[in-house]
Amino acid sequence: MKKDSSSMNFWDHVEELRRRLLIAVLVLAVTTIASFFFTDQFINLLAIPIGGLKNLQSIEMTENIAVFMHVALLCGLIIAMPVILYELLAFILPGLKPAEKRWLYITIAAGSLLFLAGVAFTYFVMLPPSIGILVRFIAVETIPRLSSYMDFILNLMFWIGIGFQTPLLVFALAKFNIVSAKTLAKQWRYAIVIIAIIAAMITPTVDPVNMALFMLPLIALYFLSVFLAFIARK
Repeated sequence: MKKDSSSMNFWDHVEELRRRLLIAVLVLAVTTIASFFFTDQFINLLAIPIGGLKNLQSIEMTENIAVFMHVALLCGLIIAMPVILYELLAFILPGLKPAEKRWLYITIAAGSLLFLAGVAFTYFVMLPPSIGILVRFIAVETIPRLSSYMDFILNLMFWIGIGFQTPLLVFALAKFNIVSAKTLAKQWRYAIVIIAIIAAMITPTVDPVNMALFMLPLIALYFLSVFLAFIARK
């Protein structure tokens, strides 16, 4: 029988954390293995921005299988994201009331959708112009390695997907009275400067077009965060 959170001691909490992490890891393992069946198709999809796999090359003997496993792990992580978010939030916020549980489920669904939105934005909006500039920057034939290309693509997708979940983080902070919509609205100029710095660090090229492509959705997400902070306090 599960103990009430108020009567749990330190080791009970450790055991609860271990159990939830184990569930998250097992689900991730299952979804990653299931991803093996469509990883080849996904790799071909990721290669479209550079013109297909014919424009990539492998050098090391284990490079192809390493890329396959890396892509399968990312696919498994995306599929398992709702369960992982639930297990983490259920540990952090135990003993929720029915109304609070509804918010928890909404948060999990919204977090998963925002992550996918960030991945889609990276693939359809950022990558085509970025790769075109990087490959044709000077008049030298460039044939990227499969591993370096996939690492570049997957890291960009992952971190921008995480960045798209900023509104949920702000919503949670507002719920705990750590931030307020009024404060966020007043600090919008500083937020834009910080977003510009982040964009300069994450975007693969230094041209203003790609920086703007990354900054515009982050600025929109910031003002969405202000609105969600207002809703949270209400």
